[in-house]
Amino acid sequence: MASALQWIPDTLYNIAINWFVSSQNVDRGELRTFPENVQFDVYYKLYKTGRLCQLGCELCDLEVFTRMLRVTDKRHLLHHCFQALMDHGTRIAKILADAYLSKCHSDFAEKSSAYAEKIIRQGLSLGGFLSDAGWFAESERVLMGSLEVCRVSEDPWHLLHSLKCCLRLLHVQNAYSCFVDAEKTRKEAEYYIEKLRAHSSEPNLAGLYTESSIFYFIKCQYDNAYSWAMESLRQLVANLPIRVLVESLCQASKVCVVKREFSRAEMLIRQALALAKDGFGEQHPKYADCLMDYGFFLLNVDRINQSSEVYQAALNVRQAVFGGKNLYVALAHEDVAYSLYVREYSSGHFAAAREHAERAMSMLQLLIPENHLLMASTRRVKALILEEIAIDNQDKESEQRLLEEAEELHVSALHLSQQAFGEMNVQTAKHYGNLGRLYQSMKRFEDAERMHLKAIRIKEVLLGPHDYEVSLSVGHLASLYNYDMQHFQKAEELYLRSINIGIKLFGNSYSGLEYDYRGLLRVYSRLGEIERAAHYTYLLNLWKLLREEHAEHLPPALELEKPQPLDLFIKKVLDGN
Repeated sequence: MASALQWIPDTLYNIAINWFVSSQNVDRGELRTFPENVQFDVYYKLYKTGRLCQLGCELCDLEVFTRMLRVTDKRHLLHHCFQALMDHGTRIAKILADAYLSKCHSDFAEKSSAYAEKIIRQGLSLGGFLSDAGWFAESERVLMGSLEVCRVSEDPWHLLHSLKCCLRLLHVQNAYSCFVDAEKTRKEAEYYIEKLRAHSSEPNLAGLYTESSIFYFIKCQYDNAYSWAMESLRQLVANLPIRVLVESLCQASKVCVVKREFSRAEMLIRQALALAKDGFGEQHPKYADCLMDYGFFLLNVDRINQSSEVYQAALNVRQAVFGGKNLYVALAHEDVAYSLYVREYSSGHFAAAREHAERAMSMLQLLIPENHLLMASTRRVKALILEEIAIDNQDKESEQRLLEEAEELHVSALHLSQQAFGEMNVQTAKHYGNLGRLYQSMKRFEDAERMHLKAIRIKEVLLGPHDYEVSLSVGHLASLYNYDMQHFQKAEELYLRSINIGIKLFGNSYSGLEYDYRGLLRVYSRLGEIERAAHYTYLLNLWKLLREEHAEHLPPALELEKPQPLDLFIKKVLDGN
């Protein structure tokens, strides 16, 4: 029997690639006559051997890069090369976008329609790659150029590709928080749909409906987001691209989470994960995107440890694919930071959460403008962590410095939200609530009360009086009244309200009940109501037992079943079974 350590000779193909790359100078002319797969492998070998200058000279050529985009089974490896060049200082995203736009602005009058169609396809491919890689500004420029070429004709082919451009453009504008432009793109897409219908063509609109749902979801208009997500599900058929299926299922799951339809949300996200795993593999960016949405679900259904585990898995994939200073990596660091903050809230161990938050912020500061909306969430997460570290800090000077830094971050995040969404928005309300908690820590109690009341008022108007977000703000105001302002009757009423919402949504083992039960214990002790204090002592002890049982019976987060047949699955979801 052969030893496990027995030497296995390299393949002749790999030997040839190594020899070609190790030559003093790679012959560019000869290389470009190779089949696409072989040409790609030479470029990837240049990347692996650190010859980034030579690699950059090749991949900054638009026609060469377009060829490499056709090697779809090695797309994640192309992301490695691309990000390495960006980190190296080679502005390949801008170079390729500029080269493409130069072609778009050339005179098509003397060129064939086939040439224009080639330019359009090239723009869709390049724009899609740049979007997948997280370089949204350059992707938007490319897709706008492609759409401009599409507009030269309104025959069915050009109309269909105009719609495709709009769909990809809308995805980019949603992801990059360009809401005004996204609304214009949505309306233009609707124009092309009507024109296509006039030609007796009925395109599948699952992708457009998904992006419409995302548009309203980001703006916290959850009813509209839910309606569009359900319409997207109704459009799904098995022969659609796997990406469209996965994105539709993921978005529908996120909307079901905020609408508190947790059972349906779990069905959707696990089906999406299973499809992504089968269709893309576990090292693909699209699988990482699904993991991010799964982490969102787990965090919102009080499976906090599993949420941290899944977010970390998503970060690992994104780091493996994109490597260095990348927007997707930064956003994954942010979500890991927040999940760790929630997980360690009772322990006070925030070092890891802070490290991830600071990594996210340092990356974003290099990649986007200081006043970009994407900065708001990262600042919020870092501020929450700094506040908790400050509270446990024995050095009063350090505590004050940390609290002041947290205030600066929260106020900045609030202003960004107000500029993007206005006053009556759930995100704005969350920032008010965060400031309320911070001002309580800073012993600015009247300011804290004012912030919490603003948060509650906005959330009640937008979400109704029994929503989870309302219960969070109500619980925080109860804590202020109980521990700092001595308004015990007001605190009692608010704690009971928070408990009722928590139990209704999550059951008697909900983690947030601990703080409300302990708060009521203090209220009744201060009011001298011994029997009620004893009752909530009993409930707190019972909660601890239920919490242990809850943790023991959780299924493994990443143990996935096979995807279900799509038609049966969609029927089950829409029927609510």
